[in-house]
Amino acid sequence: MTSAPRRLFVTTALPYANGSFHIGHIMEYIQADLWVRFQRMRGHEVHFVGADDAHGAPIMLKAESLGMTAQELVAKIAAERPASLNGFHIRFDHWHSTDTPENVELSQTIYRALRDAGFIDVREIEQFFDPVKAMFLPDRYIQGGCPKCGAPDQYGDACEVCGAVYNATELINPRSTLTGATPVLARSDHYFFRLSDPRCVAYLRAWLSGVSAQDGPPVQTEVANKVREWLGEEADAQLADWDISRDAPYFGIPIPDAPNKYFYVWLDAPIGYLAALKHHFDVGQAAHHWHQQSRTLQDFDAFMNDAQVEQVHFIGKDIVYFHTLFFPAMLHFSGRKSPSAINVHGFMTVSGEKMSKSRGTGLSPQRYLELGLNPEWLRYYLAAKLNARVEDVDFNPDDFLARVNSDLIGKYVNIASRAAGFLNKRFDGQVIATGTASNDASRSVELIKGLRGSADSIAHAWDARDNGRAVREIMALADRVNQFADEVKPWELARNPDQADQLQAACSTLIEAFHILTVYLHPVLPSTTEHALRFLNCHHQMTGGVLPWSASLQFNPEGGRIGAYEHLMTRVEAKQIDALFDAPSPTAAASTAPTKTAPAEAAPSAPTISIDQFNAVELRVARIIQAERIEGSNRLLRLMLDVGEDHPRQVLSGIAQVYAPEQLIDRLTVLVANLEPRKMKFGVSQGMVLAAGSDDPKNPGIYLLNADSGALPGMRVS
Repeated sequence: MTSAPRRLFVTTALPYANGSFHIGHIMEYIQADLWVRFQRMRGHEVHFVGADDAHGAPIMLKAESLGMTAQELVAKIAAERPASLNGFHIRFDHWHSTDTPENVELSQTIYRALRDAGFIDVREIEQFFDPVKAMFLPDRYIQGGCPKCGAPDQYGDACEVCGAVYNATELINPRSTLTGATPVLARSDHYFFRLSDPRCVAYLRAWLSGVSAQDGPPVQTEVANKVREWLGEEADAQLADWDISRDAPYFGIPIPDAPNKYFYVWLDAPIGYLAALKHHFDVGQAAHHWHQQSRTLQDFDAFMNDAQVEQVHFIGKDIVYFHTLFFPAMLHFSGRKSPSAINVHGFMTVSGEKMSKSRGTGLSPQRYLELGLNPEWLRYYLAAKLNARVEDVDFNPDDFLARVNSDLIGKYVNIASRAAGFLNKRFDGQVIATGTASNDASRSVELIKGLRGSADSIAHAWDARDNGRAVREIMALADRVNQFADEVKPWELARNPDQADQLQAACSTLIEAFHILTVYLHPVLPSTTEHALRFLNCHHQMTGGVLPWSASLQFNPEGGRIGAYEHLMTRVEAKQIDALFDAPSPTAAASTAPTKTAPAEAAPSAPTISIDQFNAVELRVARIIQAERIEGSNRLLRLMLDVGEDHPRQVLSGIAQVYAPEQLIDRLTVLVANLEPRKMKFGVSQGMVLAAGSDDPKNPGIYLLNADSGALPGMRVS
């Protein structure tokens, strides 16, 4: 990994400005945001910019149908962006648009340079014309069979099934999607970028192999293999020239010296990356930078001409052709820097299926936020599933619930909640340096040393975009910390006044370990990090919103004390996940979905009891230290409970259809402790854990009761 300070220009694919963000956008932005935050933690200079892709026939036609100008439609969509970006803690330095003076200037300048270098041809072509709409049809408004693989209903520029790129006139049985009419051929002069030029082919081969790159090949191996297929054999490249023009009427950037001709949106859209950075440097940097790095205004041309600057793009696999062939060749032969890295990711599915609102598998990021779901749940879940390969990412609701609750609540947050209460109640928040107490000093030192010793490995994973591996390593460390807690048993030390020093030492070590894990998780959990650092009295470690990676080496709370514990994160509930997905249509619901029951009426009140009768029931706080399914039973889980006694209790609980065992580990609940032991088919149950629920067997609605953080196993509930 590069140790010298890096200069990074980072972008994501530009969302088309005719609709709201979808979950694929948010996944890509979170992936890029994780990487950018980590680079800032390492002290590198980063400029992270985005923009709306604002040109093209779809926007023009949609605006026309809504009775507004294209600019008004773009502005309306742009006004929605901050709510989603801020909602998911995605912190672009600047957000711009391709319909701007900067993009007009850059697109026309790059075009002139390509024209002067002999890379632009003008040819008369036959093009589809809609006789009903009376306009030349953009590729996306023509559908037909793919000329390569025969797949039906493919658009006029590329096949979504086999990935082939072709001319719209090659489609089988074409039709206009605007009117349904069969398009007719008409002739028009069009402008082409000569991608087939031997100079382009030779350069792209060199660029693809990383010959001229400072950090190796610019794309993943599987992407490089696909691009080499497109490039063909050395002596027989199959690249087609690229039609970069469209006829009026068209919403786009005029082509210089070519009346009524406009740049095809795919020429000016990627140039929009540069335009966003230029606007950021020209007017946006001083006003919009949210962190302290690089506040000095910079010159765009000087920055882009710096050989040390790395230009890094995050994109989906559906737009690889444009970004790995046209874009680098266009930049290089216009005298500009080509991309240093193009990081390609797969699509996002739900429970293994493509998104579909009609099937109830549409995951809306706007609805996620409207329902009040914690954005860092999704950030963590995606981080745990993303890697540096081009693989689809599946959102599985059950896995989401189990993973977030088990990892973030049961492992990470649990460490702080287990230790902070003792420190605040017994020692006024005072922490002591690891290893200074005589009891368990070597074990504490070994734990902290092991956590800090993992910093380089985790950093390498974050840098390589192997986010899943980083998360696995961090959670393995969290397991070690929780194992340490189970071994030293601070809740038992707390019962003996003579062991106060050991209690303070053990809890101080746990809090220091929690601080290290917080630093490692900062790219994923920026908001939780800030709350945690405030409670740890370590907020001074952040500068301008950036937490240095080196903060993991120093635990120095102000005044040597932590503050009052802040509740850092709640658990995911199944009903929250259910609410995310659109209901099926009424017809589908009637034929395929279970009948929904009406809200349950309140159960009739039981006869009143006396206080003596109530006191006869002994309710105690219990910690679930083990949970497992019982072979032969779909309903029961075997729970082992710490109730503050010499030995754990076994309780058989009928909650297996609602809770996965891993969700329950280390959870505090309430036990009926003096219930007569019950001999059951699968063993003896020594009590009952309390849960709320309905008597309706079709809708059990079981909710296990929790004890608040700070409660100790064995405490009497009254």
